[in-house]
Amino acid sequence: MPLISVCVPCHNEQESLPIFVEALTEVAQQMHQKDQGLSFELILVDDGSTDKTLEVMRQLHEDQTSLLPVRWTSFSRNFGKEAGIYAGLKMAKGDYVTTMDADMQDPPSLLPRMYGMLAHDKTYDCVATRRVDRAGEPPIRSFFARMFYRIINKMSQTEFVDGARDFRLMRRRMVDAVLSMGEYNRFSKGIFSWVGFETCWIAYENVERAAGNTSWSFWGLLKYSIDGIVGFTTAPLALASVAGAFFSVLAIIFLFVVVIRALCFGDPVSGWPSTMSVILLLGGINLLVLGIMGQYLSKTYLETKARPLFIVRETSDEED
Repeated sequence: MPLISVCVPCHNEQESLPIFVEALTEVAQQMHQKDQGLSFELILVDDGSTDKTLEVMRQLHEDQTSLLPVRWTSFSRNFGKEAGIYAGLKMAKGDYVTTMDADMQDPPSLLPRMYGMLAHDKTYDCVATRRVDRAGEPPIRSFFARMFYRIINKMSQTEFVDGARDFRLMRRRMVDAVLSMGEYNRFSKGIFSWVGFETCWIAYENVERAAGNTSWSFWGLLKYSIDGIVGFTTAPLALASVAGAFFSVLAIIFLFVVVIRALCFGDPVSGWPSTMSVILLLGGINLLVLGIMGQYLSKTYLETKARPLFIVRETSDEED
């Protein structure tokens, strides 16, 4: 009797959560009618919400049905979506585990197709989804998102699929592999790819939020993309080394030029504008290199602290 665990990290999703659960229940009913032995569990993770998301989770737990039992856990504060995904995967008991967003941008209607592909094709361990467009997103955000995938795929040996979502259905062995990576600085899109396993991709058109507002700001996404680059490639460090070597050679060449001009032509190099420009350029390069090194050093520092990814304030498992 295969069990499908649906893990949903939530942050201020009081409006969209009931809509999502209603849609997921309909999908679960359809799948159960086709396969009577199929069962489900819904795992909701409250990532330090400031609205009534936790109250909605409690109510869903009380009103749960035998078809879709609901379990929930609540963090002591906001630890981020990555911590929410990891907590959901740890709670999951299913033979198949899916991660989804509660805002309906991950359509539950795709679940039957995803499960069918895994159930009938043993070569795949994961069925993942990707958006073929970014309709409804601000143009500036879409541009930087596309640039991020281009850059990181050139810099990293880990494959990053443009438009990939965290919405995917995985076999238990892949889930266990993801959980074995207990790193503090997490970037799930990279982790899902890094662990390997055969993955089949399903493309779909972008779906706008059913309700509420996104918690992601432009700067939040930019910081998240930097975490992905730092976590899955050391190419920026190599580029910093190359830049340092290039400007060192360039400085030596200009030194010879200055000496030759002074000795052969008696032409002293004058002018503070050119001098200041060179100083500012080299100073900027030095700060850039130090900044790149600082990013890697800060991640290493956080990892050595060995702090937990999240702290649970309360959970339905304690009540039951």
